[in-house]
Amino acid sequence: MKALIIDDSQLARQELKHLLKASADVQVLGEAQSGEEALEKIAELKPELLFLDIQMPGMDGFELLQALEDVPQVIFTTAFDHYAMKAFDHNALDYLQKPINEDRLSLALEKAASKLRAQNEESGPKNTLSLHNQVFVKDGEQCWFVSLADIRVLEIMGSYTR
Repeated sequence: MKALIIDDSQLARQELKHLLKASADVQVLGEAQSGEEALEKIAELKPELLFLDIQMPGMDGFELLQALEDVPQVIFTTAFDHYAMKAFDHNALDYLQKPINEDRLSLALEKAASKLRAQNEESGPKNTLSLHNQVFVKDGEQCWFVSLADIRVLEIMGSYTR
């Protein structure tokens, strides 16, 4: 997962990067210390996942999300618990309270990986047949199902396939 860390605290960003080193699935593309800087980095780096602080000078985390056209998955990282409901109203994947617990971070990363896999499957080819599928074949008055694995050649003849 390609991630971007957005937090106005240098110490918090360093701690999160240190915790994420334990996860081989996460590639930290960069970090931003303000909402404005984050907008630029998101446009440039195209992360799949944001670790987003809420209280930042200038533009807070919620305002940042509203400014985005295409919003990546978001795990909020904040020192305050009273933003949790609002975070989930903004479709947050998870909400981690600082100091971040390693086990909670692991659970959040599992959720993120699962969600991104599901998104990739949805955006993949749709209605694609595989060798496990069958097609309905009609020959005169006879009809049957044939496994695609058993078909070697299809020949188009006008409006029909042979």
